[in-house]
Amino acid sequence: MPLTDRIIDISENGADLSVKHSQLVIVSSGIETTVPLVEIAVLVISHPAVRMSHAVLSGLCASGGICVFCTEKQLPAGMLLPIEGNSVQAERFVKQAQAPLPTRKRIWKHIAKAKIIFQGKLLTKLKGNDRGLGFIANEVRAGDSSNIEAQAARRYWTALFGDSFKRNPFASDHNKLLNYGYAVLRAMTARAICSSGLHPSISLHHHNKYDTFCLADDLMEPFRVIVDEAVYRIIEDKSSDVPLDKENKRIIIKSIVEKRINVGGELRSLFDVMTKVTASLAGVYTNEKSDIFLPEF
Repeated sequence: MPLTDRIIDISENGADLSVKHSQLVIVSSGIETTVPLVEIAVLVISHPAVRMSHAVLSGLCASGGICVFCTEKQLPAGMLLPIEGNSVQAERFVKQAQAPLPTRKRIWKHIAKAKIIFQGKLLTKLKGNDRGLGFIANEVRAGDSSNIEAQAARRYWTALFGDSFKRNPFASDHNKLLNYGYAVLRAMTARAICSSGLHPSISLHHHNKYDTFCLADDLMEPFRVIVDEAVYRIIEDKSSDVPLDKENKRIIIKSIVEKRINVGGELRSLFDVMTKVTASLAGVYTNEKSDIFLPEF
């Protein structure tokens, strides 16, 4: 079944959603739009006046897509995932749940290190130097026992957005733009996890009894810089007090969908790369691979 990276956001106006001939039918403000279900990676519902049929949710899941429900403040409130994403899913669930702690800590070390390196590369690109992140990335140990990731984050956010900025998901400043971008990125990551036959709630590092997508939170970490750069450029072009409106959402979604990453000399979409990451993790769990794949930005 073909999978694409199409992201549909319904937030500006109310809409009625239904399914006809395997097409998602969107009726909003008297205008009807149709999209093949198999082309939808993520459906984001933010407007309170959205009505949908059972066929929309079941059809989206059957086609491998994900639905994200947001609050009126654009914070993700829930996510609907396919139950079956891979023919060997049950076997991989068992292997994933039984993965030994040293293996999980080793993989998390590589993820945390990659995140810090990518943050440093973004700072070099935008600010002219990496503020020492490339150096401290080498201090990450198994499981990041010294919490180098948090130390790097303090340098990173002030360097990127100024000394007064703090990463706070509930703040009303440009944190709200980051929240939106991360929600979309999280959904794409969860979709890739399911397509590789893994369970998104069985984590490597993140642990929260209220979070059913801990593994998505783990694996999306190095890719957050894609959203960070998009938000940075929005603020540079406009101001720090920008709304999370239709245009800025479009810019953020476009940055995610159109991002191309070099893998072995080929430019691959973010979903392709994320699927390669999750497939490699599944390979580690089944002893078919020695380590997780992470790209170089």
